[in-house]
Amino acid sequence: MNHERPRQVTTSRAPDPAGAYSQGLLAGPYLFTSGFGPQDPDTGLVADTVGEQTAQVLRNVSAVLHAGGASLDDVVKVTVHLQHLHRDFADFDAAYRAFFGEPRPVRTTVGSDLMDILVEIDMVAVVPGPGGGQDTGA
Repeated sequence: MNHERPRQVTTSRAPDPAGAYSQGLLAGPYLFTSGFGPQDPDTGLVADTVGEQTAQVLRNVSAVLHAGGASLDDVVKVTVHLQHLHRDFADFDAAYRAFFGEPRPVRTTVGSDLMDILVEIDMVAVVPGPGGGQDTGA
């Protein structure tokens, strides 16, 4: 069985990895993103509320999807980690809904110890057509 090795996807429109991992990987027709926090890639700033943080995280992940030839419309699976699951779920979900149309991707939402942020999200998308590549950073 012959298959291509996964290809790295990078963009300057999302925060640089803080460790030994890729922003995204293309594997066959799938694009897997790392978990992203709410850091603004230009300023490094983090908003105060879970709704504002969720919007920034989704912009970060969307940038990686775009660099790999996909969009939020192509997402099939989302994993969400909330620092305060019970307290912040409703505000998180309201911000999240603004980014996704129907059918919404499947989603798992769990409570996690995230240190200094309120939300982290990773995604899996099906890349339409022949796949994507590496962003030039523009």
